Amino acid sequence: MRRILAALGRYPVITATVAVGIIAAALAGAGLSAWATGITTAYVSAIVVWTIIGMVRDVMRGHVGLDVLAVVAMVATLAVGETIAALIIVLMLSGGEALEDYAGRRATRELTALLDRAPQIAHVRRPGAGDETRDLPADEVAVGDELLVRPAEVVPVDGTLLSEEASFDESSLTGESMPVTRTAGETVLSGAVNGSRAIRVRALRRSADSQYQQIIALVRAAQESRAPMVRLADRFAIPFTAVSLAIAGAAWGLSGDSVRFAEVLVLATPCPLLIAAPVAFLGGISRAAKAGIIVKGGTVIEQLARARSAAFDKTGTLTQGRPVLVDVRPAPGIDPDRLLAWAASAEQYSAHVLADGIRRAASARGIAVEAADDAHEEATNGVTAVIGGRRVVVGKPAYVAALAPDTTLTALEAGHAAAYVAVDGRFAGALVLADGARPESRAVVRWLRGHGVERVTMLTGDARPTADAVAASVGVDEVHADLLPAEKVHLAAMMTPRPVLMVGDGVNDAPVLAAADIGIAMGARGATAAGDAADAVVLKDSLTKVAEAVAIGRDTLRVAYVAIWIGIALSVAAMLLATTGLVPAVIGALGQEVIDLATILYALRALRGRPFDLSDRGTTGAVDDAHAHAPAGSVPAEAE
Repeated sequence: MRRILAALGRYPVITATVAVGIIAAALAGAGLSAWATGITTAYVSAIVVWTIIGMVRDVMRGHVGLDVLAVVAMVATLAVGETIAALIIVLMLSGGEALEDYAGRRATRELTALLDRAPQIAHVRRPGAGDETRDLPADEVAVGDELLVRPAEVVPVDGTLLSEEASFDESSLTGESMPVTRTAGETVLSGAVNGSRAIRVRALRRSADSQYQQIIALVRAAQESRAPMVRLADRFAIPFTAVSLAIAGAAWGLSGDSVRFAEVLVLATPCPLLIAAPVAFLGGISRAAKAGIIVKGGTVIEQLARARSAAFDKTGTLTQGRPVLVDVRPAPGIDPDRLLAWAASAEQYSAHVLADGIRRAASARGIAVEAADDAHEEATNGVTAVIGGRRVVVGKPAYVAALAPDTTLTALEAGHAAAYVAVDGRFAGALVLADGARPESRAVVRWLRGHGVERVTMLTGDARPTADAVAASVGVDEVHADLLPAEKVHLAAMMTPRPVLMVGDGVNDAPVLAAADIGIAMGARGATAAGDAADAVVLKDSLTKVAEAVAIGRDTLRVAYVAIWIGIALSVAAMLLATTGLVPAVIGALGQEVIDLATILYALRALRGRPFDLSDRGTTGAVDDAHAHAPAGSVPAEAE
């Protein structure tokens, strides 16, 4: 009973329409047909006025939609005395919203599941509490707190594993169905489900800064975003309205019976157009979430479907993002281990991916890092830190040379990168690292080229020799290297054909991800700044998901268009049949509900789509549209 009352309160127009219908039927049964007609007419007229007010507001905002057909149909049925048909049209319109709501909940079930699984409680052990634990809200956990995570519980915050070994289900984070094993000292992400043994974890971040909460924020943004559903339907609004009125007018003119006009128009109501696209786009968003890709709204789905150019960052995007130290080249008189110790101590304050490789190399050699008295990072250039009274600078050669004029360049093999080090204004040496291309990068680039992406380029801040080597290995033939973040933004803005897809990770990619038509962040490692700026976030550390996101966009837009055309075709066929007088207005109004149901059922196909196959080289694979992209052009080969 409670559910029924809740449903009645959720859809007041449906409730009121049914109530008016029951009252009118009771009055007609009691011989008070005039009262029944009067009440029905007054109610439908009120709905017409309310709809017209909404239409006027939309027109004042520059938006002309499909509501005019519904208004004309209701007025026409009232004018010819078909009050029951008019009431059914109102019920159909409001029922269409209810059907859309139901289908929307069905389509967004993956997003809702992510929200429902958000960790709420943490079992915290704090000094002085002995072996006892206290249950606290997850958002009250402080960095450094020791947490107990029981079997099958969700890890509440990002942390470091203190137990010797543990197994986790990270499917909600990465889409990976197989459990993963972590050992002591490794990072455990919030949202992962613990295995069969209780474990201890030390909190690395507060709840609001942890991986799962970042995903939750993205999911909420996706749910609250309005897809281009109405805009997509409105592309058909004027022609569909014109065709419907022409058929209805012709039926009236040829038959001389004004009732025919109403009988045709009850089948021209725009529910199929208004419902089909929203359901399809919500289904696409949910399908992407299930695949480990959080898409921030239907507009992004549509842009993904139309992508004509793709730009990639190099480090951590086309490459694995885990550079390995291959050589230490100290300046004369500098001990190699001392050089590595200085560099690792400074790089602990850097978020750059090369810094992680240097820190791991120092740890593997048993070299302890020292705390800095002062440290600051200049994004994309390097880091400066005061270590043991010495000013240590680590970064690009130009950045280091500006502070240490005796800096000399070191010879590098293809695919290698170097971090230069200066101490107290003198060049101390260089550390050479190698970061191999992701094994899937070449296949992803090939897939994009075979599915309508005409131009693929690399935008990177790394040196040209390294960038060229990686580009050649993955099949990218256009490279822009040694770029600052502002230069990346400039090049992305100039790139054609559009829309332009930009893929990157890390804080320094946030500006270009925000500036691109579609920004995709490789967010598996918690690059929250990039995730906030991007339109979509890949939760699994695999570039394959970028191609899959484009495939989902293409499938979703295709389903949306087909569903709309199904609705149009069925409506036009029913209208033509109604011109013969064989379809009474009441039957026509009920028949329109069948058309609504058909379009919704087809639109829900976006939940499944075609199985993704990276080996499918395609042909063009693009969704044709006259407004999809601008004429092709080019950007300069080198950044100014």
